[in-house]
Amino acid sequence: RVSRGVAMWRGAGAALLLCLGTACLLRRGFESRDRGFEAQPRRQRLLSAAELRRYRGAPGEPGLYLGLLGRVFDVQRGRRHYGPGGAYSALAGRDATRAFATGDFTPAGLVDDVSALSPQELLSIQRWLSFYSNNYEPVGKLVGRFYDANGAPTEALREAEAAMEEALKLQADSEQRKQQFPPCNSEWSSAKGTRFWCSKQSGGVSRDWAGVPRKLYQPGSQGSGCVCVRSTGPPWGHPPSSQHGDRGDLDNPHLQEYEGCHPLAEQCVLRD
Repeated sequence: RVSRGVAMWRGAGAALLLCLGTACLLRRGFESRDRGFEAQPRRQRLLSAAELRRYRGAPGEPGLYLGLLGRVFDVQRGRRHYGPGGAYSALAGRDATRAFATGDFTPAGLVDDVSALSPQELLSIQRWLSFYSNNYEPVGKLVGRFYDANGAPTEALREAEAAMEEALKLQADSEQRKQQFPPCNSEWSSAKGTRFWCSKQSGGVSRDWAGVPRKLYQPGSQGSGCVCVRSTGPPWGHPPSSQHGDRGDLDNPHLQEYEGCHPLAEQCVLRD
């Protein structure tokens, strides 16, 4: 039990470090890209929307660019995707940040407005920004929503980046919660009803304990989901110590037992 507690404590610490480290990496990613522009002033360009429209890869045009969150990339290497007739040609010659998150390639969707996007959609934009930064050459900034006439970040850009960092933290919190409370296995049949059970692989989370089924109620939510809960050792996030009990996370206030099921059984059958 002590060894399991140590492993759980280390896992919790690793998850926390992952959360903090990833958020810092995201922040450094934004900062390093801006410093990269500043460190190479000769390559820096400030483009207007009208100038960017000239870079759609058509015959006689000077190149093939696209904008994402106000950053402009040369995507000539991906011409078969972004050039005329390509599957993503609608993205060329403009900043269509919103479409990267929503997949809406209509005129209403091919815009740079990222307001009211969900955390998952914001994370999608962040992943695309990393992709273009790693695979295509940055050539400048687009003067408009995200950068002013001097190339300085606008309040809209700061708000978008802050929202992305918050979305990244939520994602890390969700992953940590899944490690603490992995989802149950479940099956239903008309003859037997619904069966929930836990194993060392349930919920797609490999671990050295199986756990027991419990209802987990999320704050602010009316519904519940079946999760597997450790029934021995200290609570999640606490090191092995005599100050804590040996009931794992069974006393977590967001959990509830299934009626008619043994509190420590690894499976529970509910009749319909």
